[in-house]
Amino acid sequence: MEIPRTISALPKGTAFMRYAMALAVAKGSLPDAAEYAKQWRDSPQVAEVLRAAVAVGSTDVSAWAKPLSIYDQMAGEFIDALRPATIIGRIGGLARAPFNVRMARATSGTSADWVGQSAPKPISKMSLDSITLQPLKVVATCVLSDELVRFSSPPAVATVQRDLIAALAARLDSAFIDPTLSAVTNVSPASITSGISATSSTGSSVAQIVTDVKAALAAGIAAGITWQTGVWVMHPRTALYLSGVLTAGNVPMWPTISVKGGTWYGLPVITSSSVPIDTGADTYITLLDAANILLAEGTVTLDISTQASLQMVTNPSASATETVSLWQSNLVGIRSEMYANWARKHDAAVAVIDDVAF
Repeated sequence: MEIPRTISALPKGTAFMRYAMALAVAKGSLPDAAEYAKQWRDSPQVAEVLRAAVAVGSTDVSAWAKPLSIYDQMAGEFIDALRPATIIGRIGGLARAPFNVRMARATSGTSADWVGQSAPKPISKMSLDSITLQPLKVVATCVLSDELVRFSSPPAVATVQRDLIAALAARLDSAFIDPTLSAVTNVSPASITSGISATSSTGSSVAQIVTDVKAALAAGIAAGITWQTGVWVMHPRTALYLSGVLTAGNVPMWPTISVKGGTWYGLPVITSSSVPIDTGADTYITLLDAANILLAEGTVTLDISTQASLQMVTNPSASATETVSLWQSNLVGIRSEMYANWARKHDAAVAVIDDVAF
């Protein structure tokens, strides 16, 4: 399906959020939502998808399933808008993997050696285990006033999109990089740094930092990780400090790093405030080899409700007694869900420096 040219002028994800807003205004009525969406002449695919959801499928209509692909494209654009806001989205070269497929991974690799003529050839053993990335769900819900939705303008659509993206990104980033987060069965994956034996920072001087970096790189190299797709992940505070470290000649020691990222020791740097700072004001520097990180991602789905009763808290419980009725309060709930999971191919592909005081 060729997308109309006018769509490309819109910020990524706009059509998907308009789809949500149209459903919200129509209180879930697909025909009314399709009618409401006609106002957006620069994103005609929104109304087309909504009309298709009402239409009856027929073998006589060759293009009946076409809007399904349009919906996937709209959702894909939303994910494209989400990716630059996440650590995962900014790491290039991650090993993409499907959900619910058992995959073998090497816990130790084979080796090779030189042999002379007629000499016996050495045999090495590869140790394997298996891993299955099940679909795990991250959810972001925002509640809007009926007036904001009904009289939605481009700024209102953009505001809702930014809010949902920020919520999803913050949760994905924390779950991916925080070494203190272990797996919760059937709920959330372990962070990519969980269970890694960290190297404690020896200090903040140039010599101490160089020692710590060499130790992180050397540990992977000793296990066969070449760091060809290596990436540093650190808190902006850490990158800011490193960018200001001066040599004895009063010039920047690492001029290619900044609070926004850059490179360090020849490898890309990703900064994120989701890298935790513990109660002692210490943080972490993570080095990972992207090609040895498995990532499975699903599409984003949106659900709209004006009838539900919600617990307006970040830690809802099954036994809650205090809820807010969306219908009674003239509110609209928009829930965004995304499936994701990840795992290390090799433990040696991730190195963590902890107790970083800068």
